[in-house]
Amino acid sequence: MEHHELVAVLTKVANEYPKDMAAEQLRDIPRITYHIELALAALGPKPHQQSTVCDLGGGIGLFSVGCAALGFKRVFLVDDFNDTVNRRVGPSVLDLHRHYGVEIISRDVIAEGLGDDLPNDFDVITTFDSMEHWHHSPKKMFKEARGLIRDGGAFILGVPNCVNMRKRITVPLGIGKWSRIQEWYDEEMFRGHVREPDVDDLRYIARDMGLADISVFGRNWLGYASANPAVRIATRIMDYPLRLKASFCSDIYLTGRKC
Repeated sequence: MEHHELVAVLTKVANEYPKDMAAEQLRDIPRITYHIELALAALGPKPHQQSTVCDLGGGIGLFSVGCAALGFKRVFLVDDFNDTVNRRVGPSVLDLHRHYGVEIISRDVIAEGLGDDLPNDFDVITTFDSMEHWHHSPKKMFKEARGLIRDGGAFILGVPNCVNMRKRITVPLGIGKWSRIQEWYDEEMFRGHVREPDVDDLRYIARDMGLADISVFGRNWLGYASANPAVRIATRIMDYPLRLKASFCSDIYLTGRKC
């Protein structure tokens, strides 16, 4: 599928979100496009219309519904759906996902595992910007996930980088605070970042999972989305040079195959 065709599909779907959510989803299209392109590339020559994908921790985001709108054979979304927006809006927040055929499973995968109601022949299992929110180790669950991937299938993990270039500069200056106090102090339930990994951590996870054809690389979505105009400008200037060394990037990715 051509890049512009994918963007067109995601734009259509993003505009179908509730009015107070559509703008955020539209802003996220470049990142989600990249994520879906990673999944499509992982399929190799296999048509996506014959492929099954499972996304862990994707919440109400555009990835799973985008895959479904593109025509993937089956798309599963597994999440505890306990974010603020879920508690505020309720189950109807996922009506769009259901409309496009996303198979939704409400489950805390860290506390409960993946369960026994998922297929065991996924072409791709993904988890983007979720692991850093988990309060306990995903080691056991990731082993379960590997068992649900077909031979030759792919596992894709995307996370923020705990030692990206911005943090290396701002922390010594005393302005690189981990997170806003309001996210932890004012909320009844903390849903922020618990532990962010680095490049070596991703390789450690890949080895523990027994993955083959491991690749780790970086992008800079967080810089583009920053509330600080100076950070956004710096990201536009430095994005491509930073990609040459994943450990400098704001967002890092692991891809690997089950052999």
